[in-house]
Amino acid sequence: MDEAFKTNRIRSKEFFTKYLSGKVIDIGAGPDLVIPTAERFDIDDGDANHITQFRKTESYDTVHSSHCLEHMFNPVNALNEWWSLVKPGGYLILVVPDEDLYEQGIWPSMFNPDHKNTFRLNKNKSWSPVSFEVEELVKILPDVQIISAEIQDKNYDYQLKTSYPTEYKRIPFLLSALKRIIRKLPLVGRALLVKYENILFKNYGFPIDQTIRDALAQIQIVTRKVA
Repeated sequence: MDEAFKTNRIRSKEFFTKYLSGKVIDIGAGPDLVIPTAERFDIDDGDANHITQFRKTESYDTVHSSHCLEHMFNPVNALNEWWSLVKPGGYLILVVPDEDLYEQGIWPSMFNPDHKNTFRLNKNKSWSPVSFEVEELVKILPDVQIISAEIQDKNYDYQLKTSYPTEYKRIPFLLSALKRIIRKLPLVGRALLVKYENILFKNYGFPIDQTIRDALAQIQIVTRKVA
């Protein structure tokens, strides 16, 4: 939720000037556009797995996508589709969840059951059966230059990262249901939820979705299409 907004807070003015000027399309943005002038492409606009059926190739200075690629059926094919929209000399900015910080060793994803893939950076092996190394995934794109690739973890508390992911199965259903009820309480719900989640983590190893707590748990990679 609002991941592009949270990411923008750690981006410099120079980042926006260099990479988010000109004609920008934001794939999978929902209401959280990376910049106000970006063109939104979401589920109501077509299937992002086959975006070239809906948008012209080589027609954007920047293609931006935050937390969308993990929902694609085939991230290799989808990424090639997205890349084809970039003009020569233009940019692709990709943000995806980091599998160790977000899923925390649990698959299928506990926090978003629609995730179809997980992603890692600078790691040869993974616990996930559907894992992709981001740089290797991007390197296969034609005429690609990788400008930067980094893990973004601002406000992430590593002490709350579960070390025994299967432990969450010991949580009774009623306790898990109570967590959902607490989240909906007006005014005090958020503060109570944090305390409740911390107790479940301490006693059971129950994983915490820290992105709801304003943390980043993601990988960002910036690429340029060589003209």
